[in-house]
Amino acid sequence: MMRPTHLLDTSVYSQRLRPHPLSGVVRRWQAIGDAALAISAVCEAELRYGLAKRGSARLWNEYRDFLENRLVVLPVDKQVADAFGELKARTEKMGKPRADFDLLIAATALSNRVILATLNVRHFAEIPGLTVEDWNAPA
Repeated sequence: MMRPTHLLDTSVYSQRLRPHPLSGVVRRWQAIGDAALAISAVCEAELRYGLAKRGSARLWNEYRDFLENRLVVLPVDKQVADAFGELKARTEKMGKPRADFDLLIAATALSNRVILATLNVRHFAEIPGLTVEDWNAPA
């Protein structure tokens, strides 16, 4: 089994459920391939929350058909929790606090030594050691 190289954040992972997904995201996802991609359990939770909140049968069906069980889901384990605590303290000391879910996703990427793919680079800017790919930018 191939080890993931990229962790998709929710902005990228949820593109498949949009009426008009960004073509750059679709191309990159296809080029890299499912075997090299993963999501955090936090990302899965955020997506499921959005689906539950919207209550759309169509979106739930698309999720089940195209996303559910498609990618490896990396857990929030002790290593991720340790990294999260350090990141939260460090970003606050820098005067650049981040949302907890973003920090948990960043901690998951750092702990698993993978690249974080996002459409929201500013959410992950200046997080020490984190490699971020902007999937808004041309490949």
